[in-house]
Amino acid sequence: MKGYWIARVDVSDPEGYGEYAKIATQAVEEFGGRFLARGGKFLSKEGTNRQRNVIVEFPSLESANNCYNSATYKRALAIAHKSAEREFIILEGA
Repeated sequence: MKGYWIARVDVSDPEGYGEYAKIATQAVEEFGGRFLARGGKFLSKEGTNRQRNVIVEFPSLESANNCYNSATYKRALAIAHKSAEREFIILEGA
């Protein structure tokens, strides 16, 4: 089964978040992930909205979790936590 990152984000520092995105992309690629959705238009139907919605697909739940816990992504997270408010889950799926 594949693994997915699902993030909902409100960016407060676009320049800082841009740096996060560069490092996060590197981490995702290191673990075989690929972006399915990264920002873009969305239709809100229920619940609280965020500015950005991101979905990343990984070969497995384990690889998604290992990426999140990697040294590369930890560098990215240090930036993300200073430049955005986020909700983030790792999900197993088809």
